[in-house]
Amino acid sequence: MHGADPRLVLGLHRSRHHRDILTAALDLGVTALDTAAPYLGFLSHTVLSETAADLLPKFILSTKVGFFPSADGAEHSLDPVRLRLAVEKAARELGREPEMVFLHNPERSLAGMSPADGHALLGNACTALADAARDGLCRAWGVASWDTRPLGPAQVDDLPSPDVLMVRAGFLVGIDLLDATTVLRTAWQAGETWGMSPFGGGHGKVWEEFDPRPFVRSRHRDLSHMQAAFRTAFHLPSATAMAVGTDDPGHLAQLVQALGAEVDTSAVSQYLRTLHSHRQS
Repeated sequence: MHGADPRLVLGLHRSRHHRDILTAALDLGVTALDTAAPYLGFLSHTVLSETAADLLPKFILSTKVGFFPSADGAEHSLDPVRLRLAVEKAARELGREPEMVFLHNPERSLAGMSPADGHALLGNACTALADAARDGLCRAWGVASWDTRPLGPAQVDDLPSPDVLMVRAGFLVGIDLLDATTVLRTAWQAGETWGMSPFGGGHGKVWEEFDPRPFVRSRHRDLSHMQAAFRTAFHLPSATAMAVGTDDPGHLAQLVQALGAEVDTSAVSQYLRTLHSHRQS
């Protein structure tokens, strides 16, 4: 068994929730597990509890609330009462309180709102999660945002600060979104930043054609394209952990190996400057 490394989070989005990937993760030292209420057709919590109840205490477990079952499949809500009930339900279904509960894609409900209305709605939702953490329903709370740009107009600087801000990361994230994330986390004073979806939800052909290995130090150039892309994603934007979804223990092992590589931060800085210059031209 490898020593635990908190930088890699096993994400269950699109996962089949099979027990073997959980045991493989623990063997590799991956002890952070991230899911969400709507994953696996709103059955993620229940399936985890039924198939891996003995394994869950070995993980630092995070989940997300904000989506609810509806006649159309799912609806999004930032209603604080519904969020509080969702956190309580998650703990019941999982059979334990999660370490972290994220507000799931709040931008879905903020889009099109005035800054004042968005500020009030987001503030009430954040307060609900902060209260849940205070009341022992989770140890900490955070915000997971696929697109941070709609959050800026809500003026978050006087809202409760999340312990973790989870955002899209990696080479497939555009410069507008990277800049919006930087502004948001500075204004919000989030405790940590986690990245997610460093491969853009798959797009395997991209990593066949694009070689990101020049962004790691020369002694690590034996990494695969995918490994180099993963390791560099920790700097696009800067993140303390990265959530990655996979059902393949071999793929997970490759990502664990890539954690030992050093990134050439000067190459990353030049890449960001190039993106900015292209946007301005």
